Amino acid sequence: MTDRAGVVTFLGNPLTLTGNEVKLGDRAPEFQVLDNDLGAKGLSDYKGKVVVLSAVPSLDTPVCDLETRQFNEEAAKLSDDVVILTISMDLPFAQKRWCGAAGVTRVTTLSDHRDAAFGLAYGVLVKELRLLTRAVFVVDKSGIVKHAQLVKEITHEPDYEAVLKAVKESV
Repeated sequence: MTDRAGVVTFLGNPLTLTGNEVKLGDRAPEFQVLDNDLGAKGLSDYKGKVVVLSAVPSLDTPVCDLETRQFNEEAAKLSDDVVILTISMDLPFAQKRWCGAAGVTRVTTLSDHRDAAFGLAYGVLVKELRLLTRAVFVVDKSGIVKHAQLVKEITHEPDYEAVLKAVKESV
């Protein structure tokens, strides 16, 4: 497992990412996380779909809340061939509660809390915090990464336009 120091910051302070870096053009790695009912889910469960993987530190923080709500709004405008998954280290129970309170129904929240399998497979696990950094990946129907964005400063939002452009080009 590789460590990459200083790739992202939190409030200007450099952090270390652990795991394998995933780049544009790579085959998207498989992973196993938990859904809100504690069922196992992985990338292969969405085979044949364009998948947006939105990694966030915690849904209970303002930027993660805003980002997930934004993707929920955008999902309503997208084809049924597209799924948006928001993955965090939050417990599945907390994710389910948050989705209910926020009215988020078009984004699927998944928890990486148990094994950090997603974080390690995509190189987005913050070593110092055991949280996921903010990142977005778009995986096409054949499993190839068509967009990969690590948000340099964790407190900033991703480039939604670039994500949506990659989604539309992959449908």
